[in-house]
Amino acid sequence: MVRRISSSQFRSQMRSAQNQLKRNLNKYNSAVNQYNRAIRQHNSQVKRNRARINSELRRLNSSYSTKYTVSVRTLNTAYEQVSTHYDNLESPTPFEDLFYSSVEQENANSIVTANTLDDQPTDTGDESLSDTLIADNLEYFSADLDKRWRGALFSLNPANPDAARHFCTSSREIFTDLIELKAADKEVFSKFPDCEKTERGNATRRSKIKYLLDKKGIASEAAEDFVEKDIQNIINLFYTLSDGTHGEAGKYNNTKLLSVKKRVEDGIIFLSNIARD
Repeated sequence: MVRRISSSQFRSQMRSAQNQLKRNLNKYNSAVNQYNRAIRQHNSQVKRNRARINSELRRLNSSYSTKYTVSVRTLNTAYEQVSTHYDNLESPTPFEDLFYSSVEQENANSIVTANTLDDQPTDTGDESLSDTLIADNLEYFSADLDKRWRGALFSLNPANPDAARHFCTSSREIFTDLIELKAADKEVFSKFPDCEKTERGNATRRSKIKYLLDKKGIASEAAEDFVEKDIQNIINLFYTLSDGTHGEAGKYNNTKLLSVKKRVEDGIIFLSNIARD
C-alpha cells in the first residue's frame, strides 16, 4: 500500500533533497577548485623551472666549450625530449610525476654546476660540506654505500688538494654499485633477453636502466636516454674535476665544492628513487 504524506512532509523532503544536492555540488566544486589550484601551482612551478633552465643555458652558451659543457648540452637535449613525452601523458602515475619533476631538477643542476665551475664565485664558507640528505637513501640499499658516501664527504675539504679527486672516485663507485645491486645481469636478461650487452657479455648500463624504469612502470626510450646521459654527465664532471680543466686539479673553494656536492648528491637521490623497490 502506498504511504500517503502530507504537503508539509513533501515540502520538507524536497528541501532535504535539495540541500543534499547542494552539499554534493559544493563538495564537487570544492574538489574541482582544489584540483585546478594544484594544476595552476604545478604549471607555475614548471614555468619557473624552465625559465631558470633557459637563463642558465644562455649563460652556458656564452662560455667556451669543453667536454663537460658538451655533455651538459647533450643532457639538455635529452631533457627536452623527455619533457615532450611527459607533457603528452594523459594520466601520469604518482611515480611518473616524481620522475619527470626530478628530470627537470637534474637538468637544471647540470647547467648550474657548469656555470658555477666557470665562474669565480665568492667563497661563502658557511654551509658544511659534510652535511648530507641521502644517508637514509643509501643505507636502504647497503650499509657499505652509506659508509663510502660519508667517506667521500669527509675528503671534500678545500684544504685538501686532492679533495675533488677523492670525492669523485668514491662517488663514481656508488653510482656503479647502486645500479648493480638492483639490476643484476641475471634479472635484466630474464626480463629483456635481447637487451644490449657489453663486449664481455654483461648487460649495458642502459639495459639496466631500462630494467629499473620498467619495474616502476615507465617504458620510454626518452626516459632511458635521459637517465643514461644524466649519469654520464656526472661521470664527465668527475673527469673534469680530476684533470684540472677549471684550474689546478682538486683546488676549489667551498662554494664550488658545494655545487659539485649538490650535483652528485641529487644525482644519487634521482637514481635511488628509480632503483628503490
